[in-house]
Amino acid sequence: MSNLRIMITGGAGFIGSHLVDKLSALNFDLIVVDNLASGHQGNLGSSARFYNVDITDQHLSNIFEQERPDIVFHLAAQISVQSSMKNPYNDSRINVLGSINLFENCVRFGVKKVIYASSGGAIYGEPLYLPCDEAHPINPLSHYGVAKYAVEKYLQVYNNSFGLRYTVLRFSNVYGPRQDPHGEAGVVAIFSKGMILDEPLTINGDGSQERDFLFVSDLVDALMKSIDVADNEIINIGTGRGYSVNYVHDELKKHSGYLLKTLRGPEKPGEVFQIYLDSEKAKAILGWVPKIPIEEGLRMTVDWFKNNLNG
Repeated sequence: MSNLRIMITGGAGFIGSHLVDKLSALNFDLIVVDNLASGHQGNLGSSARFYNVDITDQHLSNIFEQERPDIVFHLAAQISVQSSMKNPYNDSRINVLGSINLFENCVRFGVKKVIYASSGGAIYGEPLYLPCDEAHPINPLSHYGVAKYAVEKYLQVYNNSFGLRYTVLRFSNVYGPRQDPHGEAGVVAIFSKGMILDEPLTINGDGSQERDFLFVSDLVDALMKSIDVADNEIINIGTGRGYSVNYVHDELKKHSGYLLKTLRGPEKPGEVFQIYLDSEKAKAILGWVPKIPIEEGLRMTVDWFKNNLNG
């Protein structure tokens, strides 16, 4: 398997760089495509060939022609729900048109399979039942969720029309070391940075909203397992449990020693109040189950931020 040539879009980002680390340790031939809008080239070791190119760029075809990847992990995206609500055109330009540009090149240059990062937290909308399985109705509350789902449907068309194999993984809320706390990131990264630097923090809403928090190494494990199996499948990747923002805040506060009083702010538009994912399909098809308990994952994340923030 390690003789495969693999491209990772968004490979210099939070999730992508962890995947690159894992693939590199197994001696895969790696290509990273990232525009560094939110990723950092310093996240990457020397084993991957790096291209500072946006997925919407027509020059992407030059990289495909030169590199001829076998497998493409498509992680590059505009990831901000709030940004998508303010500027749906830009969100769809990156997440939909950028993906189409990528898939066109996959077909043109003979890519064997695409593994796509979709969003289990955004496409289902406010759940009719919990945990959400893959059969749950699709009812996104944000432009971001609409775009992520649209790309799933485009992949189905590319498979039907051109035979491009794919696996769609619908991630829950991923957290862990290297997550960028600037801009709109996950609450774990934002809180970890703020607590370590003794900055004032705000919880939007009353904090009882629940998310399915998944540690990044567990997600990378699911991505790796998707290389050889789950062709043309859509699979949730989550823990099956919801934890409140208040719970996460209090755990991080315990590990960081934060002493300031956290403020309360208004709820954000377009965000689901409570969601967690049924991952029985991942267990059956991928042989995947999450391994890192949230308490351990939050502690490891705080420890990473302690060692990597420069005051």
